[in-house]
Amino acid sequence: MAVSLEPADRALPVARISPRQIALMAGSAAVLVAGLVVLAPALAGLPDVWRRIAHGDPAWLALALGLEALSFAGHALLFRAVSLDGPSGRIGMRASTEITLAGHMATRLLASAGAGGIALTAWALKRSGMEARDVAARMTTFLVLLYAVYMGALVVGGLGLATGVLHGGGSPAITLVPAAFGAAVIGVVASAQLVRPGESRLRRALSPVGDGVRDARRLVRAGNPGLLGAIMWWGFDIATLWAAFEAFGDSPAVAVLVVGYFVGMLANTLPLPGGIGGVDGGMIGAFAAFGVDPGLAIVAVLAYRFFAFWLPILPGAVALASLRRTVAGWEAEDAGVPPRRAFRARAPRPVAEPALCSR
Repeated sequence: MAVSLEPADRALPVARISPRQIALMAGSAAVLVAGLVVLAPALAGLPDVWRRIAHGDPAWLALALGLEALSFAGHALLFRAVSLDGPSGRIGMRASTEITLAGHMATRLLASAGAGGIALTAWALKRSGMEARDVAARMTTFLVLLYAVYMGALVVGGLGLATGVLHGGGSPAITLVPAAFGAAVIGVVASAQLVRPGESRLRRALSPVGDGVRDARRLVRAGNPGLLGAIMWWGFDIATLWAAFEAFGDSPAVAVLVVGYFVGMLANTLPLPGGIGGVDGGMIGAFAAFGVDPGLAIVAVLAYRFFAFWLPILPGAVALASLRRTVAGWEAEDAGVPPRRAFRARAPRPVAEPALCSR
């Protein structure tokens, strides 16, 4: 949960995307689609996947697009609530939306488990006027609130399915193991609030984490309405997957849909180029383990990933350019320079190109 802030004082590392990176992402995506759509039916005797893709219900797919937009709105809402609670007070809804969309693109291009988006977010918070320690605390608060929904869903959904309280069934490997993992993460994060400032190097490094967890608990107790953004982020994203299933057939039971979604998301931590293939395969495998028709799972997950993964990349690039202007305005305001002239005067700094990795 600790956030490294070393890149925050450097030029934004995702400002330039080389043609080689774009080609690698496109090639990887083509390989993934070919493997799932062509090889899987041949090896597993699945139905005609191409026919299902061509006959998706446009109304359900249009609904999926709208639901995904609401998911991103929830992410921006939560980020605004956490950032405005910090010392700078500059991160309004516009900047939150820019950081959300640009961070999405950075997540696709940089290191695993969302490190690209974290680095960009830390950079923006630093430029807004926050000190390094405050940035670490704000980022910790945001991640705790966001992923508390994730881990809580694993626990409730996994136990509910394993005990029969929730409809859908599933083996212990796909229900109890994820529930145990979620409970363990919740326990570790909750214990982090016991970390207090001290003189040792370890305490100095971990004290912002403790501050962030305590701030998250404080915001929950205060009933900050912006915290609903965490539920919106996950809830509407799962609803997008549900609409994708409905576009090509029937969606599985709600509990199966939720647990299969979150189990598949665990593949984000795999070191795959651009995060491509891990989540797709993880979700398809999880739904197959629950007894969902593999052919339906393939087309539904591919459609969902188009809306959730690929489609927002272009708006992310636009948001990144807008975010750089916003940051230039902050810096100009601090320096007493007209924002437009300050932005034009900024000379680009040479930055090594980042390697493509997973989320």
